[in-house]
Amino acid sequence: MASRTSLPYLRASLRHPAAQLPPLRVLAPSITCRYASRLSRGDRRERDQPKKKKRARTEFINQSLKNAVQFSLCDAMRYNRAFEVGRPPTSSKYDLAIRLRTIKNGPAVRNRLRLPHAVDTSIRICVICPPDSAISKQAINAGASLVGEDVIFDIVKEGRIEFDRCICHVDSAQKMNQANLGRILGPRGLMPSAKLGTVTKDVAGTVKGLIGGSEYREKLGVIRCAVGQLGFTPEEMQRNVKAFVGNVKKDLALLSDRINKEIHEVVLSSTNAPGFSLNGDFRSPTSPPTRDLAVL
Repeated sequence: MASRTSLPYLRASLRHPAAQLPPLRVLAPSITCRYASRLSRGDRRERDQPKKKKRARTEFINQSLKNAVQFSLCDAMRYNRAFEVGRPPTSSKYDLAIRLRTIKNGPAVRNRLRLPHAVDTSIRICVICPPDSAISKQAINAGASLVGEDVIFDIVKEGRIEFDRCICHVDSAQKMNQANLGRILGPRGLMPSAKLGTVTKDVAGTVKGLIGGSEYREKLGVIRCAVGQLGFTPEEMQRNVKAFVGNVKKDLALLSDRINKEIHEVVLSSTNAPGFSLNGDFRSPTSPPTRDLAVL
């Protein structure tokens, strides 16, 4: 009798219509798979090579503005106002975002300026200085809402922070540090610092500068600042935008020569509206009259 693996048995099986041959990989495994890993020699070489690590990106990604749709200031205000229909003129703010071409781990731009037309005049300022002194009287006359030392320390430690900015006189700086307020005011960005100009001798002048002033700080390659209210005229907005962009350019110029930061794009948005990229023009041929963009 012929063996099942012999050639005559295979030929006889092929003649039989109901016969089914085993899969080809059982009959001739060496034909379909030369290696146990089922990979060719070239594939195994490629598999065994160490994978190359992707180089981390050192700069923020900025989209090209070559084909971007950009607007004049009046047109951007017009579209922003369309999204703010039915809202009081003082409830919505115009925000300006300056996108920079910069490295990720470089120093962040941070500063404060007083715009030609104040955006928010309801700011509450706290002044840490000796109570019942000439300095405290000057601070109150300048517009400070809270003045003192121990009283302020107790209020802060209790968690009742009822102010938007905090200034400290140089004579009270040591006492403020001993009170250990940094762990409470630091995360909120309210801790006075000589670097930021909030630890100063001229308390009255600093208070006046903060009332109606605006602070800005670079975050993820973008600097944002409120530059106007919905009721501002295009001319007022133009002066505020020029002041803000000009101040940022000065900050960039003061950086070291090794650190290169440049303005890539300027975007105007509002509280409830998307951003509109500005092209640097005040009006376009199709812009409405500026008097139509002013809310009385």
